[in-house]
This record gives sequence, C-alpha cells and structure tokens, in this order.
Amino acid sequence: MEFGMALKFLHVVAAVAMVAGLIAREVVLGRARRSNDINQVELLLEVSNPFEKMVVYGSVSVLVFGIVTMLVQSRPLFQAGSYWLPVSIALFASTLAFVPTVFIPRGNRFEQTIEEARQRGEFTVELEQAFADAAVAFARNYEFLVIGLIYALMVLKPF
Repeated sequence: MEFGMALKFLHVVAAVAMVAGLIAREVVLGRARRSNDINQVELLLEVSNPFEKMVVYGSVSVLVFGIVTMLVQSRPLFQAGSYWLPVSIALFASTLAFVPTVFIPRGNRFEQTIEEARQRGEFTVELEQAFADAAVAFARNYEFLVIGLIYALMVLKPF
C-alpha cells in the first residue's frame, strides 16, 4: 500500500473513532442528564470518560493525519476541485474555539458541582443546572453539525 493511501486510511479510521466517541458520549451523558440518582450519574460519568478521550484524541488525529495526507499526496489547498479542503479545515478549526471558551471552564465548574453533590450524597439542583448548561449544549450541537458537514464535504467534494 502506498504511504499516502495508508495515511488516508488512518485519517478515516481516526474520523470514525472520533464520531463514534461523539455519539457514545452523547448517549451516555444524555442518560446521566435524565437521572436523579447521584450514584448512577457518577457511574455514567465514568463510562463517558473513554468516549471523551476518543473525541479528544480522535480529533487531534483527524487533523494531523488529514493535513499530513494532504501534503504527502501533494493535494493543492486552493485549486478548483479542492476548495472543500480549506473549507473543511476552517470548519474544524471553528470547533477548537470551544475548548478554551466553553469545554474547559464549564468542565471545571461541572467537576466542582459533581463533587459537591457527591459530598451531599444526592443529586442536587446545581447539578441539574450544570447538566442543562446552554453553552455546552450549543457547543456540542455545533460540533455534531460541523463534523457532519465535513463528512459531506469529504465524500461529495462539491467544489
């Protein structure tokens, strides 16, 4: 197998792992949001951790393998028929803004809230509010939308 094709394969595998992590994380966290049992919530949060890692490491791998594949295969970034590449990169980069602005600070607050609920031994109103955080919900929905658009661009290559 040609090196460029092997890189492309790894890029696709990383993308599939990232999407699988996104979906699994959302299913598990959705169940945790609907629970009012602190023990069940804690268990579900533990279950969601590997899926979160799939998203984080998968997204980094997708970006690295994608760019390296593009360079190894000498794909032009700004040429007719290849404009889907810079659009995909820009879309992907737009999701990265949520890491320092939403995911890290809200995640830190969530950890404090879950720790307080643990200490009280009950599902608290504050924990319910943390699960319903509109900024996190928006960021995760945006992430799903962008990943779907990028998949469509990669497959269809419309421009």
